[in-house]
Amino acid sequence: MSSEELHKRRHAAVARGVTSMLSSYVDHASGGSLHDVDGREWIDFGSGIAVTSVGNAAPRVVAAVREQAARFTHTCFMVAPYESYVAVCEQLAALTPGTFDKRAALFNSGAEAVENAVKVARHATGRQAVVVFDHAYHGRTNLTMALTAKSMPYKHRFGPFAPEVYRAPMSYPLRDGGLAGAEAAARAIDVIEKQVGAANVAAVLIEPIQGEGGFVVPAPGFLPALAGWAREAGAVFIADEVQTGFCRTGSWFACDDEGVEPDLVTTAKGMAGGLPLAGVVGRAELMDAVHPGGLGGTYGGNPIACAAGLAAIETMHELDLNAAARRIEGLFVPRLTALAADDPGIAEVRGRGAMLAIELVKPGSLEPDPLRTAAVARACHAAGLLVLTCGTYGNVLRFLPPLVISDDEVSRGLDILAAALVAQLPG
Repeated sequence: MSSEELHKRRHAAVARGVTSMLSSYVDHASGGSLHDVDGREWIDFGSGIAVTSVGNAAPRVVAAVREQAARFTHTCFMVAPYESYVAVCEQLAALTPGTFDKRAALFNSGAEAVENAVKVARHATGRQAVVVFDHAYHGRTNLTMALTAKSMPYKHRFGPFAPEVYRAPMSYPLRDGGLAGAEAAARAIDVIEKQVGAANVAAVLIEPIQGEGGFVVPAPGFLPALAGWAREAGAVFIADEVQTGFCRTGSWFACDDEGVEPDLVTTAKGMAGGLPLAGVVGRAELMDAVHPGGLGGTYGGNPIACAAGLAAIETMHELDLNAAARRIEGLFVPRLTALAADDPGIAEVRGRGAMLAIELVKPGSLEPDPLRTAAVARACHAAGLLVLTCGTYGNVLRFLPPLVISDDEVSRGLDILAAALVAQLPG
């Protein structure tokens, strides 16, 4: 069946609020490429939004899923437990920053992990206020919509939202005049102390590198200063590593880059090779503060997802995907930097590892250029390259290739991107 035929069926069956970047329908995928039902191939610079880091249909993941599905597909860990759930929690404790005693709990999605991290923080501290940041994205549930900064399309007409959420200014070097990390942190802390009060803060929640908000990399020193303030204030410092975690930035977790040790870490996306698995892991005294039965969910830590997660982590170790992410950065950044030198509309090349982006503006200014950004993305798609857009202003092209992508695929993809940028030059 063709993509055109499937599109007709979609319009008759799928709610229009669910959109897709491509109008083509995928038939199969592997490594760094997607193939549609019409026989077309796309080089994948999206990884299903940073999910298929170990590659699509990764052999070890596929084998683990098949083996587990033949044994049992579900019992609910809260009813009849199984070893793979425990093993995933052990891996989370071993891999996340910090050498302190840790505990973990498993869920289905990043948003669910964030919600439960907030629950843990509020329960453990007895406080209510949660501090988040400009440009943040934390999910689409009611609470995580409140935590998310951007209105359209995530929050528009979906309120009222959960209370006791407060927003502080983010370190955004391109747009805050290159404010140093410590200075940006002092600005944020001043807002928190004046508008919320340190004694009321249950949690400070932040993405170490922002995702949907535009792949904003805070200035060095920003995260350590915030983490230090939270510790002194008795607040829980939560790192939302849903998009940045599991080798994406060239480290197991983005917080590793500055030696930040969060009290709690939320994970999902790249954790399980494409299956829905998420987690909250952190200090044992915080996680264990919640009463028995206070955490859980019917499908959280599903045995098939856990098997996939363990296989994905084994693959990350075996292939040294942290090194692979750094290799990808080494391929991307020189090409993107050269493009920026010849393109007055590229304001910045930024990111870390295989989490990279360019921000497009009107030449001679910092005025966002979302129209060109969308046009470049469409041109890439038409030429066989899948890229994603993001950013509060809709003017950022983000690059999240599978960490197993080949050098040739990267090179061909960047050639397509370069041609699309030239074709859409302003003026």
